[in-house]
Amino acid sequence: MSKIIMSIKSFTRNYSHETLLRAVDRRRQRRWTGWIFLIPSAIYFVILLIGLVKTQSEEIMFDGKNIVITGGSSGLGKALAKKLAAKGARLSLIARDPKKLASVRQELLGGGPSDAAVDVFPCDVSDNKAVQKAFKALADKTGAPDILINSAGILREGYFECQSIDTFRETMDINFFGALHCIQSALPYFKEKGDGRIVNICSVAGLIGVFGYSAYCASKHALRGLTGALRAELKHQNIIVHIVYPAEFESPMVDALNASRTKENKTVAGTIPILSAEAVADEVIKGIVKNRYEITPGIATRILTGFERVFPAAGRLVSDLQVRRVYKGPEKGKRP
Repeated sequence: MSKIIMSIKSFTRNYSHETLLRAVDRRRQRRWTGWIFLIPSAIYFVILLIGLVKTQSEEIMFDGKNIVITGGSSGLGKALAKKLAAKGARLSLIARDPKKLASVRQELLGGGPSDAAVDVFPCDVSDNKAVQKAFKALADKTGAPDILINSAGILREGYFECQSIDTFRETMDINFFGALHCIQSALPYFKEKGDGRIVNICSVAGLIGVFGYSAYCASKHALRGLTGALRAELKHQNIIVHIVYPAEFESPMVDALNASRTKENKTVAGTIPILSAEAVADEVIKGIVKNRYEITPGIATRILTGFERVFPAAGRLVSDLQVRRVYKGPEKGKRP
């Protein structure tokens, strides 16, 4: 009888122990199951929160800011003006042609927000005194600038022997000295406020040498060097500097170039697909919001420039092979 009782007690103990272990296992499983669902949910929530903050920052970063855009009457400058006006920026557009500026202003006021603020200041950026006068006028009217976007530029192409010294001077005067004049005029306002942003629209031609762009490459390489030095100096004064490296994009300037450009240049330039000015403007704005120093619009452009930086000799070889297939030279080729 005692053996039976002991057997029952042993069974009860074992059963209770096994039952307890099963209960603990079930509780652990439920806990892990909860974590399995909780972790992805938390990650998803964080992603949504980051996206919300990013969207808000893009909307509020430019709202009410005084933004000066040179070359604002056409091309990328005009595309940036449209997008920034939609984000609530107060715009001051600078360009040489008063009629084009007036037309763009009417377009922005008519198609933009009802409270859009757009002022125009006809000015040749290659004229330093005219630039100083324009900045004083815009500061008196709209207040000190918060952001300067140097988008004014010209594009000249042709065989080196066929380009005059005047072509080189004109290209440098607008593409390099034009940006320099505007930076010098805007800087005192930035320093007085204690912050500011400078966005220099450079080019892929500021990173590599391109057939037919001897004058243009020289001006953009100079702008790149200036921008790098400014970044190093002005960072410590709370002034942020950006540089943009677009490839060729849809613009009146490129359309005019296509009528006379050399076959060699057209072949090399065709390596990168042409983007719209609006697509380039979108990437410029995103780069500014993310505080990127270098902004390179377009996936294909980023791949090409990245390849050139890592394998420069290979990049030159590819370019040489492209030119060799179509080369005519200054004696046989069409002169600009």
